[in-house]
Amino acid sequence: MGIEIFIRRPVTTSLLAIAILLAGIVAYLQLPVAPMPMVDFPTISVDARLPGANPETMAATMATPLERTLGRIAGLSEMTSSSGQGGTRISLQFELSRDINGAMRDVQAAINAARAQLPANLPTQPSFRKYNPADQPVIEMAVMSDVMDRGNLYDLASTILAQRISQIPGVGLVEVGGSSLPAVRVELNPGALAKYGVGLEDVRAAINAANVNRPKGQIEEGDKRWELQVNDQARTAADYLPLIVAYREGAPVRLSDLGNVVDSVENLRNAGYANGHPAVVVRVYKQPDANIVATVERVLGLLPELEAGLPAAADIEVLMERTRTIKASLREVEHCLALSVGLVMIVVFLFLRNLRSTLIPSVAIPVSLIGSFAVMYLCGFSLDNLSLMALAVGTGFVVDDAIVVLENISRKIEEGIPPMRAAIEGAREVAPTVISMSLALLAVFLPILLMGGIVGRMFREFAVTLGAAVIVSLVVSVTLTPMLCSRFLKHETKSPAEQGRFFRGLDAGFQCLLNGYSRSLSWALSHGRLVLLLLVSAVGLNVYLYTVVPKGFFPEQDTGRLIGGLQTDPNLAFGLIRQKLADALERASRDPDVKTVAGFTGGGGPGFNVLLKPLGERSSRSSNEVLARLRAQFGKIPGVRLFLFQAQDVRTGGRFSPGSFQYTLESGDLAELRYWTPRLVEALSKRPELDDVGSDLQEKGQELRLVVNRDAAYRLGVKQELIDQTLNDAFGQRPVSVIYNALNQYRVIMELDPAHWQSPEALQQLYVSVPPSAQYPEARQIPLANFVTLERGTAPQEINHHGTAAAATISFNLKPGISLSDAALIIEDTVASLGAPASLHGGFQGTAKAFKESLDSQPWLILTALLAIYVVLGILYESYVHPLTIISTLPSAGVGALLALLVCKTEFSLIAFIGVIMLIGIVKKNAIMMIDYALQAEREQGLAPREAIFAACRMRFRPILMTTLAALVGALPLALGSGDGAEMRQPLGISIVGGLLVSQVLTLYTTPVVYLYLDRFRWWCIRTFKPSTPENLEKPHEAI
Repeated sequence: MGIEIFIRRPVTTSLLAIAILLAGIVAYLQLPVAPMPMVDFPTISVDARLPGANPETMAATMATPLERTLGRIAGLSEMTSSSGQGGTRISLQFELSRDINGAMRDVQAAINAARAQLPANLPTQPSFRKYNPADQPVIEMAVMSDVMDRGNLYDLASTILAQRISQIPGVGLVEVGGSSLPAVRVELNPGALAKYGVGLEDVRAAINAANVNRPKGQIEEGDKRWELQVNDQARTAADYLPLIVAYREGAPVRLSDLGNVVDSVENLRNAGYANGHPAVVVRVYKQPDANIVATVERVLGLLPELEAGLPAAADIEVLMERTRTIKASLREVEHCLALSVGLVMIVVFLFLRNLRSTLIPSVAIPVSLIGSFAVMYLCGFSLDNLSLMALAVGTGFVVDDAIVVLENISRKIEEGIPPMRAAIEGAREVAPTVISMSLALLAVFLPILLMGGIVGRMFREFAVTLGAAVIVSLVVSVTLTPMLCSRFLKHETKSPAEQGRFFRGLDAGFQCLLNGYSRSLSWALSHGRLVLLLLVSAVGLNVYLYTVVPKGFFPEQDTGRLIGGLQTDPNLAFGLIRQKLADALERASRDPDVKTVAGFTGGGGPGFNVLLKPLGERSSRSSNEVLARLRAQFGKIPGVRLFLFQAQDVRTGGRFSPGSFQYTLESGDLAELRYWTPRLVEALSKRPELDDVGSDLQEKGQELRLVVNRDAAYRLGVKQELIDQTLNDAFGQRPVSVIYNALNQYRVIMELDPAHWQSPEALQQLYVSVPPSAQYPEARQIPLANFVTLERGTAPQEINHHGTAAAATISFNLKPGISLSDAALIIEDTVASLGAPASLHGGFQGTAKAFKESLDSQPWLILTALLAIYVVLGILYESYVHPLTIISTLPSAGVGALLALLVCKTEFSLIAFIGVIMLIGIVKKNAIMMIDYALQAEREQGLAPREAIFAACRMRFRPILMTTLAALVGALPLALGSGDGAEMRQPLGISIVGGLLVSQVLTLYTTPVVYLYLDRFRWWCIRTFKPSTPENLEKPHEAI
């Protein structure tokens, strides 16, 4: 009665469909746009700074105490730290289920608990913030000028641009690089300091005393009030030159007598370039749940206003914005979706040969797909490559149920039954079949929902989107489809001459195909053992093909963006590093397929981004060809080592490194780590399959060790603290005062004149200021050389920890044609061949780690899918045996998918794995249609099992062909697609098309054979384990 209500009440049914459509359209307009599903990594970064401290000091005094307390936080899955010159950064990655706000409170408590163990002279307490390690800038801009220096450009970018852009809805973070804020630099001459007997401490105190900004108060005069102001701020270098530091013999010693004062920048070791010009680079990141396209459009819309507010000499140039490639990729997916819909409708039309009959199941496509947008909106999903691919694949799924219902109703109308009665009876007859097909298909999505980690979060959107489309299509097939059939279908008898030559040919071809299938099926049923042997062979072939097919994580995307950098000698002077970076950027800009190039160097080493021209405008077919050309060009730069790889939309954490993949070595013994890491890097560098092999273990930094004669220092009254402070004043670019401005604050930096950095001999000219004491009542200037000797040596440039153990991360890229599974085996074999001690532990990190975890879980996920299908079908059929018949169809699908991937030289990536999961849902539909009809024929017509399954195969041959071809042509645009993002879609389409081609042929024969054998097994179980009573014999379909 339930279905009949919808058939007899067309207004209600049509309004229900319209409501689904409207809800989907409204949701579609609200959905955010992204390249991939939005997954927020619960990650917190802790930063601590101690200017002047070397990496070893930072690791011992900052990283280790903080790691002890931070490592106890609940839900922490990974902790890494990196300690460099003057700074430590600790990255805390939590389990996905951990509330990030609660984790931040725990981090604050842990930092408070560690404060007693931290150095007392910290300029600021450790800070922390939440961030997404997989996030990438959505837009990158350059601020350039032919007149203004980089310091003022940086001031404009950080004060005006960054502040205004940060206020735009959707913007999460704005980074400014390529220079630093303007500053006044006091460059002192050690000879002049010695001549006047002035210490660095004296200069620092004088600058502080002369540059203050305190409240002054007010005075009143009658009915007026006056605010007091004093010229207590020295703002430019010219203001500092006449500053009196001390008096010697009654004469003032001014700052100009002790050295030079210049208007400069805070950090001289920063430089940025864009398209061959000095520039300040601005990078904009979005908030986790923001719409990329809308955010970028808002930023671009604000740029004219921002540029109008800048000085006329400053220009803003957009270097990169990700929406171009995102829009192009999504546009290609939408084209694939539209093409899939068109091909599916053509398939339906060719089989039904009637426009009205074609339009009825075609209605299910837009209603189901558009209705899915409402579910996506409620679940917080986005319009991205995965969700749209799910809908493209779903085109063949959502029409299946409607085809089955329509085909059954059409057959009854052709038998002379009135349309209304035919719709009611036909819908009731196949409703259990349709429900079984849909529920079994939904069960296939269970393993996708059970996938753990970041990968599981991403593919959950794919599964839920496709599941929503299937559910809506089920509702449409049992409500709207039979109602439309009852109104628009009618019995038409056309003579062969009226049908036309094309359709007559189709009828003749289909009838010939059906007759041929009937004859071959009779032979297969008579030679069941050979067919079973074929099925067993398919299972074995699956296992073999799975072991030999190359495996990967995600297909490498051609995003049109390259990330690179230069690794130089760690002891190379900054001026030479800047020259080599400018040379590399100039060489990259000369490539005909490069649109823009920008880079800067600073604390993290020289790095750059390359934006390629749109795919249709390039002379090269792929960005890998551009990569090869740029590698060759960079190889001509002496003294540098290039790393260059394609930016990917999918990153799963891990350290940022010169390569896309990482392998980390850990040891409790730092010496052991230093011994084995270079040997592993050397061995891997010799492998032709790997590229850009390197490690973050930088042990070749030159170090000048000042060995203090403590006895001599004690006799002279020199404390160790005074020595460290003097060295920091002289060489540490030490901020000694602050200049307050209406919009910003600027620093006064004190150091020795750069001319005295050029040689270690400058240390011989340095004096230590010793204050008065009981032993020496007058202040003195003691030459450093009186109690210090110099030794040359090497020291690490950076010290890394993984957890609380010392660690070194080896990064690498893959040569073209090499899969990640091949690389993993190569690395594991190389590590084993070196014979490293058991105390040295190694493991993959980031993307490589996620790949290994997903690879290990794939067999279990497929097994979970099979068990879920078995349970669902067992409940629906109330049988332990018949679900096995349906599941027996699946090996053939796996063979076809893996063979297709091998033939097309495509990796078995996670995208292809999802295709195999989808095949499980598609292929079993054919078996369900056969088994349902066979069981019905045995019950209602009293046919023997062989006669029943034979009749079922013939009767369901046309809907099986229709649904299979619909699914096949629905996936065909994905498999054959080109353009932006095609490399992400092709594995899904190839696996589905290949699997359907092979399974369509095999399952038409293996399913009926397995049905007969399992039926015999069922009866054997009944006779063996149940009493031989007349009731048992009269109920051949009773569950066992």
